[in-house]
Amino acid sequence: MEVAVEQVSFAFQPVYNLHTGGVIGVEALARPAKGKVQDLLRHALRRGRLVAVDAALAARALLAEPSHETLLPLHVNLTAASAAAPQLVLDPLLEALGTTGRRTREIVLEVGSPFHGVPAKALLAGVRRFTELGFRIAFDNLGHGDLPLNLLAEARPHLMKLDRTTLHRLPDDQPTVALVEALCHFAARADVRLVATGVETEAQLETVRRLGIRLVQGNLFAPAREGTVPAAGLASVPPAPAARTATNPRVDDFLRAPATLPADATCDQVRKVLLDQDAPTGIVGVDAEGRPAWSVDRSRFLLDLTGPFGHALHANRPAARLADPPRTIRSGAGALELLDLVTDAELDRSGDDVIVVDAEGRCVGVVLVHELVRGVAEVKIEEAAALNPLTRLPGSDAVAREVDRRLAASHPTVVGWLDIDSFKRVNDTAGFAAGDELIRAIGRALSDLHTKLPGVVVSHVGGDDFLVACDLDEITPVADALLDVAWSADGRPVTVSLATIVCAGERAQSYQEVSRMLAPLKKAAKHVRGSSWVNSWPAADRVEILRGEPGADFVTR
Repeated sequence: MEVAVEQVSFAFQPVYNLHTGGVIGVEALARPAKGKVQDLLRHALRRGRLVAVDAALAARALLAEPSHETLLPLHVNLTAASAAAPQLVLDPLLEALGTTGRRTREIVLEVGSPFHGVPAKALLAGVRRFTELGFRIAFDNLGHGDLPLNLLAEARPHLMKLDRTTLHRLPDDQPTVALVEALCHFAARADVRLVATGVETEAQLETVRRLGIRLVQGNLFAPAREGTVPAAGLASVPPAPAARTATNPRVDDFLRAPATLPADATCDQVRKVLLDQDAPTGIVGVDAEGRPAWSVDRSRFLLDLTGPFGHALHANRPAARLADPPRTIRSGAGALELLDLVTDAELDRSGDDVIVVDAEGRCVGVVLVHELVRGVAEVKIEEAAALNPLTRLPGSDAVAREVDRRLAASHPTVVGWLDIDSFKRVNDTAGFAAGDELIRAIGRALSDLHTKLPGVVVSHVGGDDFLVACDLDEITPVADALLDVAWSADGRPVTVSLATIVCAGERAQSYQEVSRMLAPLKKAAKHVRGSSWVNSWPAADRVEILRGEPGADFVTR
Protein backbone atom coordinates (compact mmCIF):
# COMPACT_ATOMS: atom_id res chain seq x y z
CA MET A 1 0.00 0.00 0.00
CA GLU A 2 2.82 2.41 0.79
CA VAL A 3 4.28 1.75 -2.65
CA ALA A 4 0.91 2.55 -4.25
CA VAL A 5 0.72 5.85 -2.35
CA GLU A 6 4.22 6.79 -3.46
CA GLN A 7 3.18 6.25 -7.06
CA VAL A 8 0.26 8.68 -6.80
CA SER A 9 0.71 11.99 -8.64
CA PHE A 10 -1.46 15.07 -8.33
CA ALA A 11 -3.32 17.33 -10.71
CA PHE A 12 -4.39 20.83 -9.65
CA GLN A 13 -7.59 22.62 -10.56
CA PRO A 14 -8.41 26.21 -9.58
CA VAL A 15 -11.57 27.44 -7.88
CA TYR A 16 -12.90 30.72 -9.28
CA ASN A 17 -14.90 33.60 -7.86
CA LEU A 18 -17.47 34.68 -10.48
CA HIS A 19 -17.93 38.03 -8.77
CA THR A 20 -14.29 39.08 -9.04
CA GLY A 21 -13.10 36.80 -11.86
CA GLY A 22 -10.18 35.70 -9.68
CA VAL A 23 -8.76 32.38 -8.53
CA ILE A 24 -9.40 31.88 -4.81
CA GLY A 25 -7.91 28.42 -4.31
CA VAL A 26 -6.52 25.27 -5.91
CA GLU A 27 -7.72 21.71 -5.34
CA ALA A 28 -5.20 18.86 -5.32
CA LEU A 29 -6.67 15.84 -7.11
CA ALA A 30 -4.95 12.48 -6.58
CA ARG A 31 -4.05 10.54 -9.74
CA PRO A 32 -2.90 6.92 -9.03
CA ALA A 33 -0.72 5.21 -11.58
CA LYS A 34 -3.57 2.73 -12.20
CA GLY A 35 -7.29 3.10 -11.66
CA LYS A 36 -8.96 5.82 -9.63
CA VAL A 37 -8.22 7.15 -6.18
CA GLN A 38 -11.56 5.72 -5.00
CA ASP A 39 -10.25 2.24 -5.88
CA LEU A 40 -7.11 2.90 -3.86
CA LEU A 41 -9.14 4.06 -0.85
CA ARG A 42 -11.51 1.08 -1.07
CA HIS A 43 -8.53 -1.27 -1.11
CA ALA A 44 -7.09 0.52 1.92
CA LEU A 45 -10.45 0.24 3.72
CA ARG A 46 -10.50 -3.52 3.19
CA ARG A 47 -6.97 -3.72 4.60
CA GLY A 48 -7.89 -1.57 7.63
CA ARG A 49 -5.49 1.14 6.44
CA LEU A 50 -7.95 3.80 5.17
CA VAL A 51 -7.00 6.61 7.56
CA ALA A 52 -3.26 5.97 7.23
CA VAL A 53 -3.39 6.00 3.43
CA ASP A 54 -5.73 9.01 3.38
CA ALA A 55 -3.39 10.97 5.66
CA ALA A 56 -0.38 10.03 3.50
CA LEU A 57 -2.18 11.25 0.37
CA ALA A 58 -3.06 14.55 2.04
CA ALA A 59 0.55 15.10 3.08
CA ARG A 60 1.82 14.22 -0.40
CA ALA A 61 -0.66 16.72 -1.89
CA LEU A 62 0.93 19.48 0.19
CA LEU A 63 4.44 18.45 -0.86
CA ALA A 64 3.47 18.23 -4.54
CA GLU A 65 1.88 21.70 -4.64
CA PRO A 66 4.31 24.60 -5.23
CA SER A 67 3.16 26.75 -2.32
CA HIS A 68 6.06 29.16 -2.73
CA GLU A 69 4.73 30.06 -6.19
CA THR A 70 0.94 30.03 -6.06
CA LEU A 71 0.34 31.25 -2.49
CA LEU A 72 -3.32 30.32 -2.95
CA PRO A 73 -5.34 28.30 -0.43
CA LEU A 74 -4.81 24.61 -1.18
CA HIS A 75 -7.81 22.26 -1.06
CA VAL A 76 -6.88 18.78 0.16
CA ASN A 77 -9.31 15.84 0.23
CA LEU A 78 -9.99 13.70 3.30
CA THR A 79 -12.55 10.96 3.89
CA ALA A 80 -15.01 11.40 6.75
CA ALA A 81 -13.26 8.55 8.61
CA SER A 82 -9.98 10.47 8.54
CA ALA A 83 -11.64 13.70 9.67
CA ALA A 84 -13.08 11.76 12.63
CA ALA A 85 -9.58 10.61 13.64
CA PRO A 86 -7.53 13.84 13.60
CA GLN A 87 -4.80 12.45 15.84
CA LEU A 88 -3.87 9.96 13.09
CA VAL A 89 -3.87 12.61 10.36
CA LEU A 90 -2.22 15.60 12.00
CA ASP A 91 1.34 14.31 12.32
CA PRO A 92 1.99 13.74 8.58
CA LEU A 93 -0.07 16.82 7.71
CA LEU A 94 1.79 19.16 10.07
CA GLU A 95 5.14 17.71 9.01
CA ALA A 96 4.32 18.46 5.37
CA LEU A 97 3.24 21.99 6.33
CA GLY A 98 6.57 22.53 8.07
CA THR A 99 8.46 21.33 5.00
CA THR A 100 6.58 23.58 2.58
CA GLY A 101 6.31 26.64 4.84
CA ARG A 102 2.54 26.59 4.54
CA ARG A 103 0.24 27.66 7.40
CA THR A 104 -2.85 25.80 8.52
CA ARG A 105 -5.02 28.77 7.55
CA GLU A 106 -3.95 28.28 3.94
CA ILE A 107 -5.29 24.71 3.81
CA VAL A 108 -8.91 23.74 3.12
CA LEU A 109 -9.70 20.17 4.17
CA GLU A 110 -12.46 18.82 1.92
CA VAL A 111 -14.28 16.14 3.90
CA GLY A 112 -16.02 13.65 1.63
CA SER A 113 -17.79 10.30 1.41
CA PRO A 114 -18.31 7.75 2.76
CA PHE A 115 -19.98 9.18 5.86
CA HIS A 116 -21.87 5.94 6.56
CA GLY A 117 -20.45 4.14 9.56
CA VAL A 118 -18.56 7.21 10.86
CA PRO A 119 -19.89 8.27 14.29
CA ALA A 120 -21.34 11.77 14.01
CA LYS A 121 -19.95 12.85 17.40
CA ALA A 122 -16.43 11.76 16.45
CA LEU A 123 -16.66 13.54 13.11
CA LEU A 124 -17.89 16.75 14.71
CA ALA A 125 -15.12 16.58 17.31
CA GLY A 126 -12.53 16.02 14.57
CA VAL A 127 -13.82 18.95 12.53
CA ARG A 128 -13.63 21.17 15.63
CA ARG A 129 -10.06 20.02 16.28
CA PHE A 130 -8.95 20.88 12.75
CA THR A 131 -10.75 24.23 12.95
CA GLU A 132 -9.07 25.08 16.28
CA LEU A 133 -5.70 24.52 14.62
CA GLY A 134 -6.59 26.98 11.85
CA PHE A 135 -7.58 24.62 9.03
CA ARG A 136 -10.64 25.52 6.97
CA ILE A 137 -13.29 22.87 6.45
CA ALA A 138 -15.33 22.05 3.36
CA PHE A 139 -17.89 19.29 2.84
CA ASP A 140 -17.62 17.62 -0.56
CA ASN A 141 -20.00 15.65 -2.85
CA LEU A 142 -23.07 17.57 -1.70
CA GLY A 143 -26.16 16.23 -3.48
CA HIS A 144 -24.54 12.94 -4.48
CA GLY A 145 -22.76 11.53 -1.43
CA ASP A 146 -24.22 10.28 1.85
CA LEU A 147 -23.66 13.43 3.91
CA PRO A 148 -26.35 13.75 6.64
CA LEU A 149 -28.02 17.16 6.56
CA ASN A 150 -28.01 17.41 10.37
CA LEU A 151 -24.24 17.04 10.30
CA LEU A 152 -23.99 19.82 7.75
CA ALA A 153 -25.99 22.12 10.00
CA GLU A 154 -24.01 21.27 13.15
CA ALA A 155 -20.50 21.32 11.68
CA ARG A 156 -20.81 24.82 10.15
CA PRO A 157 -18.12 24.31 7.47
CA HIS A 158 -16.50 27.21 5.63
CA LEU A 159 -17.44 25.74 2.23
CA MET A 160 -19.92 23.32 0.69
CA LYS A 161 -19.14 21.77 -2.70
CA LEU A 162 -22.08 20.89 -4.91
CA ASP A 163 -21.36 17.61 -6.70
CA ARG A 164 -20.98 17.68 -10.47
CA THR A 165 -23.71 15.05 -10.97
CA THR A 166 -26.20 17.42 -9.34
CA LEU A 167 -25.11 20.32 -11.52
CA HIS A 168 -25.43 18.25 -14.68
CA ARG A 169 -29.15 17.73 -14.00
CA LEU A 170 -29.70 21.48 -14.18
CA PRO A 171 -31.61 23.41 -15.42
CA ASP A 172 -34.19 20.93 -16.77
CA ASP A 173 -34.79 18.78 -13.68
CA GLN A 174 -37.08 20.91 -11.50
CA PRO A 175 -36.68 18.89 -8.27
CA THR A 176 -32.91 19.36 -8.58
CA VAL A 177 -33.42 23.09 -9.16
CA ALA A 178 -35.50 23.22 -5.97
CA LEU A 179 -32.81 21.29 -4.08
CA VAL A 180 -30.04 23.65 -5.19
CA GLU A 181 -32.15 26.70 -4.41
CA ALA A 182 -32.66 25.31 -0.89
CA LEU A 183 -28.90 24.79 -0.51
CA CYS A 184 -28.28 28.36 -1.70
CA HIS A 185 -30.74 29.59 0.93
CA PHE A 186 -29.04 27.50 3.61
CA ALA A 187 -25.60 28.77 2.57
CA ALA A 188 -26.77 32.38 2.78
CA ARG A 189 -28.41 31.93 6.18
CA ALA A 190 -25.52 29.91 7.66
CA ASP A 191 -22.78 32.14 6.16
CA VAL A 192 -21.28 29.20 4.24
CA ARG A 193 -19.77 29.59 0.77
CA LEU A 194 -21.29 27.27 -1.85
CA VAL A 195 -19.11 25.99 -4.71
CA ALA A 196 -20.49 24.53 -7.95
CA THR A 197 -18.11 21.86 -9.28
CA GLY A 198 -17.96 20.27 -12.71
CA VAL A 199 -19.01 23.37 -14.67
CA GLU A 200 -18.34 22.36 -18.27
CA THR A 201 -20.77 24.29 -20.49
CA GLU A 202 -21.96 27.85 -20.90
CA ALA A 203 -25.50 26.69 -20.13
CA GLN A 204 -24.37 25.29 -16.77
CA LEU A 205 -22.51 28.52 -16.04
CA GLU A 206 -25.63 30.56 -16.81
CA THR A 207 -27.65 28.32 -14.48
CA VAL A 208 -25.09 28.77 -11.72
CA ARG A 209 -25.14 32.54 -12.15
CA ARG A 210 -28.93 32.61 -12.11
CA LEU A 211 -29.02 30.64 -8.87
CA GLY A 212 -26.63 33.13 -7.29
CA ILE A 213 -23.73 30.70 -6.76
CA ARG A 214 -20.54 32.73 -6.61
CA LEU A 215 -17.76 30.11 -6.54
CA VAL A 216 -17.19 27.64 -9.38
CA GLN A 217 -14.80 24.94 -10.50
CA GLY A 218 -14.69 22.96 -13.74
CA ASN A 219 -13.20 22.35 -17.15
CA LEU A 220 -15.04 25.34 -18.66
CA PHE A 221 -12.59 27.56 -16.75
CA ALA A 222 -9.50 25.37 -16.40
CA PRO A 223 -9.03 21.59 -16.47
CA ALA A 224 -7.03 19.85 -13.75
CA ARG A 225 -3.36 19.91 -14.74
CA GLU A 226 -0.78 17.34 -13.76
CA GLY A 227 2.30 18.33 -11.81
CA THR A 228 3.01 21.77 -10.46
CA VAL A 229 0.91 24.85 -11.11
CA PRO A 230 3.02 28.00 -11.62
CA ALA A 231 1.60 31.25 -10.32
CA ALA A 232 1.64 32.87 -13.75
CA GLY A 233 -0.35 29.97 -15.17
CA LEU A 234 -3.13 30.54 -12.71
CA ALA A 235 -3.00 34.31 -12.74
CA SER A 236 -3.16 34.51 -16.53
CA VAL A 237 -6.48 32.66 -16.82
CA PRO A 238 -8.77 35.48 -18.00
CA PRO A 239 -11.70 36.36 -15.74
CA ALA A 240 -15.19 36.92 -17.04
CA PRO A 241 -15.16 40.07 -19.21
CA ALA A 242 -16.05 43.19 -17.29
CA ALA A 243 -16.10 46.81 -18.24
CA ARG A 244 -13.48 49.02 -16.66
CA THR A 245 -15.63 51.71 -15.13
CA ALA A 246 -15.45 53.97 -12.14
CA THR A 247 -17.36 51.33 -10.18
CA ASN A 248 -14.96 48.55 -11.22
CA PRO A 249 -11.43 49.84 -10.46
CA ARG A 250 -8.32 47.74 -11.10
CA VAL A 251 -5.33 47.13 -8.88
CA ASP A 252 -3.22 49.00 -11.45
CA ASP A 253 -5.13 52.17 -10.51
CA PHE A 254 -3.50 51.99 -7.06
CA LEU A 255 -0.05 50.81 -8.16
CA ARG A 256 3.06 52.15 -6.39
CA ALA A 257 6.70 51.65 -7.27
CA PRO A 258 8.04 48.76 -5.17
CA ALA A 259 10.97 48.95 -2.76
CA THR A 260 13.03 45.91 -3.74
CA LEU A 261 16.22 44.18 -2.70
CA PRO A 262 17.93 41.05 -4.03
CA ALA A 263 16.52 37.84 -2.61
CA ASP A 264 19.83 37.17 -0.82
CA ALA A 265 19.87 40.56 0.98
CA THR A 266 20.70 40.57 4.69
CA CYS A 267 18.50 41.74 7.53
CA ASP A 268 20.77 44.75 8.08
CA GLN A 269 20.38 45.82 4.43
CA VAL A 270 16.62 45.66 4.82
CA ARG A 271 16.80 47.64 8.07
CA LYS A 272 18.77 50.45 6.41
CA VAL A 273 16.23 50.77 3.61
CA LEU A 274 13.32 50.74 6.05
CA LEU A 275 14.92 53.51 8.13
CA ASP A 276 15.50 55.84 5.18
CA GLN A 277 13.75 59.19 5.19
CA ASP A 278 11.14 58.05 2.65
CA ALA A 279 10.56 54.83 4.51
CA PRO A 280 8.48 52.25 2.58
CA THR A 281 5.80 50.23 4.34
CA GLY A 282 7.51 47.05 3.19
CA ILE A 283 10.21 45.58 0.99
CA VAL A 284 10.06 42.88 -1.67
CA GLY A 285 12.94 40.46 -2.17
CA VAL A 286 13.26 39.56 -5.85
CA ASP A 287 15.27 36.93 -7.68
CA ALA A 288 17.47 37.54 -10.71
CA GLU A 289 14.42 37.54 -13.03
CA GLY A 290 12.54 40.06 -10.89
CA ARG A 291 10.09 37.56 -9.41
CA PRO A 292 9.15 38.11 -5.75
CA ALA A 293 10.76 35.60 -3.37
CA TRP A 294 9.74 37.13 -0.03
CA SER A 295 8.30 40.27 1.48
CA VAL A 296 8.69 42.06 4.79
CA ASP A 297 6.30 44.34 6.59
CA ARG A 298 8.04 47.36 8.11
CA SER A 299 6.50 47.17 11.59
CA ARG A 300 6.86 43.41 12.12
CA PHE A 301 10.38 43.28 10.70
CA LEU A 302 11.73 46.14 12.83
CA LEU A 303 10.02 44.68 15.89
CA ASP A 304 11.76 41.35 15.35
CA LEU A 305 15.10 42.98 14.65
CA THR A 306 15.09 45.40 17.58
CA GLY A 307 13.85 42.93 20.19
CA PRO A 308 16.18 41.39 22.80
CA PHE A 309 19.34 40.26 20.97
CA GLY A 310 17.46 40.72 17.68
CA HIS A 311 20.17 42.70 15.89
CA ALA A 312 22.95 40.42 17.09
CA LEU A 313 21.04 37.32 16.02
CA HIS A 314 19.82 38.48 12.62
CA ALA A 315 21.75 41.51 11.30
CA ASN A 316 24.11 39.66 8.98
CA ARG A 317 21.79 36.76 8.29
CA PRO A 318 19.55 36.48 5.19
CA ALA A 319 16.46 38.68 5.41
CA ALA A 320 14.41 35.73 4.20
CA ARG A 321 14.55 34.27 7.73
CA LEU A 322 12.37 37.13 9.06
CA ALA A 323 10.33 37.55 5.89
CA ASP A 324 6.95 36.19 4.82
CA PRO A 325 5.93 34.50 1.58
CA PRO A 326 4.90 37.27 -0.85
CA ARG A 327 1.22 37.90 -1.43
CA THR A 328 0.80 38.42 -5.16
CA ILE A 329 -1.96 39.36 -7.58
CA ARG A 330 -1.83 39.68 -11.35
CA SER A 331 -1.68 43.02 -13.10
CA GLY A 332 -5.12 44.00 -14.40
CA ALA A 333 -7.02 42.21 -11.64
CA GLY A 334 -10.06 43.92 -10.17
CA ALA A 335 -9.87 45.76 -6.86
CA LEU A 336 -12.58 43.49 -5.45
CA GLU A 337 -10.40 40.47 -6.25
CA LEU A 338 -7.60 41.97 -4.18
CA LEU A 339 -9.99 42.65 -1.30
CA ASP A 340 -11.07 39.01 -1.50
CA LEU A 341 -7.39 38.00 -1.22
CA VAL A 342 -6.90 40.28 1.79
CA THR A 343 -10.02 38.91 3.49
CA ASP A 344 -8.63 35.38 3.24
CA ALA A 345 -5.24 36.42 4.68
CA GLU A 346 -4.10 35.83 8.22
CA LEU A 347 -5.13 38.58 10.60
CA ASP A 348 -1.57 39.75 11.21
CA ARG A 349 -0.98 40.10 7.44
CA SER A 350 -4.28 41.69 6.40
CA GLY A 351 -2.60 45.10 6.07
CA ASP A 352 0.56 43.94 4.26
CA ASP A 353 1.41 45.36 0.85
CA VAL A 354 0.17 43.20 -2.03
CA ILE A 355 2.69 42.62 -4.82
CA VAL A 356 1.42 43.04 -8.39
CA VAL A 357 3.04 40.70 -10.93
CA ASP A 358 2.91 40.44 -14.71
CA ALA A 359 2.13 37.31 -16.75
CA GLU A 360 5.67 36.00 -16.18
CA GLY A 361 5.39 36.50 -12.42
CA ARG A 362 7.75 39.51 -12.30
CA CYS A 363 7.14 42.24 -9.75
CA VAL A 364 5.74 45.41 -11.37
CA GLY A 365 4.66 47.27 -8.23
CA VAL A 366 2.86 47.08 -4.91
CA VAL A 367 -0.58 48.08 -3.70
CA LEU A 368 -1.11 49.50 -0.22
CA VAL A 369 -4.23 47.88 1.13
CA HIS A 370 -5.43 50.94 3.05
CA GLU A 371 -5.19 53.08 -0.11
CA LEU A 372 -7.19 50.55 -2.10
CA VAL A 373 -9.86 50.23 0.61
CA ARG A 374 -10.19 54.01 0.76
CA GLY A 375 -10.30 54.28 -3.03
CA VAL A 376 -12.99 51.61 -3.40
CA ALA A 377 -15.01 53.25 -0.61
CA GLU A 378 -14.82 56.61 -2.39
CA VAL A 379 -15.93 55.00 -5.65
CA LYS A 380 -18.88 53.36 -3.91
CA ILE A 381 -19.86 56.66 -2.30
CA GLU A 382 -19.74 58.39 -5.70
CA GLU A 383 -21.75 55.55 -7.20
CA ALA A 384 -24.39 55.79 -4.47
CA ALA A 385 -24.61 59.58 -4.90
CA ALA A 386 -25.23 59.13 -8.63
CA LEU A 387 -28.11 56.68 -8.17
CA ASN A 388 -31.59 57.90 -8.97
CA PRO A 389 -33.44 58.17 -5.64
CA LEU A 390 -36.63 56.71 -7.11
CA THR A 391 -35.31 53.59 -8.88
CA ARG A 392 -31.79 53.27 -7.36
CA LEU A 393 -30.47 52.94 -10.91
CA PRO A 394 -27.33 54.82 -12.02
CA GLY A 395 -27.59 57.91 -14.17
CA SER A 396 -26.77 58.20 -17.85
CA ASP A 397 -23.00 58.21 -17.16
CA ALA A 398 -23.08 54.44 -16.59
CA VAL A 399 -24.42 53.73 -20.10
CA ALA A 400 -22.29 56.50 -21.63
CA ARG A 401 -19.06 54.94 -20.31
CA GLU A 402 -20.10 51.47 -21.42
CA VAL A 403 -21.10 52.58 -24.94
CA ASP A 404 -17.85 54.54 -25.41
CA ARG A 405 -15.85 51.52 -24.21
CA ARG A 406 -17.61 49.15 -26.58
CA LEU A 407 -17.36 51.48 -29.56
CA ALA A 408 -13.65 52.03 -28.92
CA ALA A 409 -13.17 48.24 -28.87
CA SER A 410 -15.32 47.80 -32.05
CA HIS A 411 -17.66 45.63 -29.99
CA PRO A 412 -21.13 45.37 -31.63
CA THR A 413 -23.72 46.81 -29.30
CA VAL A 414 -27.30 48.06 -29.15
CA VAL A 415 -28.28 51.26 -27.39
CA GLY A 416 -31.92 51.75 -26.44
CA TRP A 417 -34.03 54.61 -25.09
CA LEU A 418 -37.20 53.66 -23.23
CA ASP A 419 -39.90 55.97 -21.94
CA ILE A 420 -43.53 55.92 -20.83
CA ASP A 421 -46.12 57.19 -23.31
CA SER A 422 -48.03 60.29 -22.22
CA PHE A 423 -46.50 60.21 -18.77
CA LYS A 424 -47.80 63.71 -17.91
CA ARG A 425 -51.31 62.43 -18.44
CA VAL A 426 -50.54 59.51 -16.08
CA ASN A 427 -49.56 61.95 -13.34
CA ASP A 428 -52.53 64.22 -14.07
CA THR A 429 -55.08 61.39 -13.91
CA ALA A 430 -53.64 58.72 -11.59
CA GLY A 431 -51.58 61.04 -9.40
CA PHE A 432 -47.88 61.44 -8.67
CA ALA A 433 -47.76 58.45 -6.30
CA ALA A 434 -49.08 56.09 -8.99
CA GLY A 435 -46.65 57.60 -11.52
CA ASP A 436 -43.74 57.09 -9.15
CA GLU A 437 -44.75 53.47 -8.52
CA LEU A 438 -44.90 52.85 -12.29
CA ILE A 439 -41.39 54.24 -12.72
CA ARG A 440 -40.17 52.08 -9.83
CA ALA A 441 -41.73 48.98 -11.43
CA ILE A 442 -39.94 49.66 -14.74
CA GLY A 443 -36.73 50.28 -12.78
CA ARG A 444 -37.09 46.88 -11.10
CA ALA A 445 -37.60 45.19 -14.48
CA LEU A 446 -34.43 46.84 -15.80
CA SER A 447 -32.48 45.84 -12.68
CA ASP A 448 -33.57 42.21 -13.21
CA LEU A 449 -32.36 42.35 -16.82
CA HIS A 450 -29.01 43.74 -15.68
CA THR A 451 -28.71 40.82 -13.23
CA LYS A 452 -29.79 38.05 -15.61
CA LEU A 453 -28.06 39.14 -18.83
CA PRO A 454 -24.30 39.69 -18.52
CA GLY A 455 -24.02 42.29 -21.29
CA VAL A 456 -26.87 44.56 -20.19
CA VAL A 457 -26.16 47.97 -18.63
CA VAL A 458 -29.08 50.18 -17.62
CA SER A 459 -29.58 53.71 -16.32
CA HIS A 460 -32.38 56.07 -15.30
CA VAL A 461 -31.80 59.34 -17.10
CA GLY A 462 -34.56 61.11 -15.18
CA GLY A 463 -38.32 61.41 -15.18
CA ASP A 464 -39.72 58.55 -17.25
CA ASP A 465 -36.64 58.11 -19.47
CA PHE A 466 -34.34 55.05 -19.26
CA LEU A 467 -31.28 53.97 -21.26
CA VAL A 468 -30.13 50.43 -22.06
CA ALA A 469 -26.93 49.11 -23.67
CA CYS A 470 -26.56 45.42 -24.49
CA ASP A 471 -25.08 42.86 -26.88
CA LEU A 472 -26.84 42.13 -30.18
CA ASP A 473 -28.23 38.79 -29.02
CA GLU A 474 -29.65 40.34 -25.85
CA ILE A 475 -31.86 43.08 -27.27
CA THR A 476 -34.77 40.74 -28.10
CA PRO A 477 -35.11 39.34 -24.54
CA VAL A 478 -34.70 42.91 -23.25
CA ALA A 479 -37.53 44.15 -25.49
CA ASP A 480 -39.72 41.16 -24.58
CA ALA A 481 -39.24 41.81 -20.85
CA LEU A 482 -40.19 45.48 -21.26
CA LEU A 483 -42.92 45.34 -23.90
CA ASP A 484 -44.76 42.10 -23.06
CA VAL A 485 -45.81 43.51 -19.68
CA ALA A 486 -49.26 45.00 -19.11
CA TRP A 487 -48.01 48.17 -17.44
CA SER A 488 -50.56 50.18 -15.50
CA ALA A 489 -50.85 53.12 -13.11
CA ASP A 490 -53.59 52.92 -10.50
CA GLY A 491 -55.40 50.38 -12.71
CA ARG A 492 -55.12 52.48 -15.89
CA PRO A 493 -53.31 50.76 -18.81
CA VAL A 494 -50.03 52.37 -19.84
CA THR A 495 -47.87 51.81 -22.93
CA VAL A 496 -44.14 52.36 -23.37
CA SER A 497 -41.89 53.18 -26.34
CA LEU A 498 -38.48 51.68 -27.06
CA ALA A 499 -36.11 53.14 -29.67
CA THR A 500 -32.86 51.27 -30.46
CA ILE A 501 -29.75 51.90 -32.54
CA VAL A 502 -27.62 48.92 -33.68
CA CYS A 503 -23.95 49.93 -33.69
CA ALA A 504 -22.15 47.11 -35.45
CA GLY A 505 -19.68 48.99 -37.61
CA GLU A 506 -17.59 52.13 -37.45
CA ARG A 507 -20.38 54.59 -38.30
CA ALA A 508 -20.87 55.63 -34.68
CA GLN A 509 -17.78 56.85 -32.86
CA SER A 510 -19.13 57.93 -29.48
CA TYR A 511 -22.04 57.83 -27.07
CA GLN A 512 -22.74 61.47 -27.92
CA GLU A 513 -23.31 60.58 -31.59
CA VAL A 514 -25.54 57.64 -30.67
CA SER A 515 -27.66 59.75 -28.33
CA ARG A 516 -28.10 62.33 -31.08
CA MET A 517 -29.33 59.59 -33.45
CA LEU A 518 -31.73 58.21 -30.82
CA ALA A 519 -33.60 61.49 -30.32
CA PRO A 520 -35.57 61.52 -33.64
CA LEU A 521 -35.92 57.74 -33.45
CA LYS A 522 -37.69 57.97 -30.10
CA LYS A 523 -39.93 60.66 -31.53
CA ALA A 524 -40.87 58.26 -34.34
CA ALA A 525 -41.64 55.51 -31.78
CA LYS A 526 -44.18 57.83 -30.15
CA HIS A 527 -46.23 57.74 -33.37
CA VAL A 528 -46.58 53.95 -33.21
CA ARG A 529 -49.74 52.68 -31.53
CA GLY A 530 -49.43 50.51 -28.40
CA SER A 531 -46.21 49.57 -26.69
CA SER A 532 -43.73 50.10 -29.50
CA TRP A 533 -40.23 49.19 -30.58
CA VAL A 534 -38.52 50.92 -33.48
CA ASN A 535 -34.99 50.23 -34.63
CA SER A 536 -32.43 51.77 -36.94
CA TRP A 537 -28.71 51.91 -37.73
CA PRO A 538 -26.19 54.77 -37.81
CA ALA A 539 -26.42 56.81 -41.03
CA ALA A 540 -29.44 54.78 -42.19
CA ASP A 541 -32.67 56.43 -43.36
CA ARG A 542 -34.81 53.36 -42.72
CA VAL A 543 -36.72 52.92 -39.46
CA GLU A 544 -37.82 49.37 -38.71
CA ILE A 545 -41.02 48.91 -36.67
CA LEU A 546 -40.55 45.74 -34.61
CA ARG A 547 -43.52 46.20 -32.25
CA GLY A 548 -46.77 48.15 -32.55
CA GLU A 549 -48.77 49.54 -35.48
CA PRO A 550 -47.74 52.81 -37.21
CA GLY A 551 -50.19 55.66 -36.81
CA ALA A 552 -51.33 57.93 -39.58
CA ASP A 553 -48.76 60.55 -38.61
CA PHE A 554 -45.81 58.12 -38.51
CA VAL A 555 -42.74 59.29 -40.45
CA THR A 556 -39.41 57.54 -40.90
CA ARG A 557 -37.43 60.73 -39.93
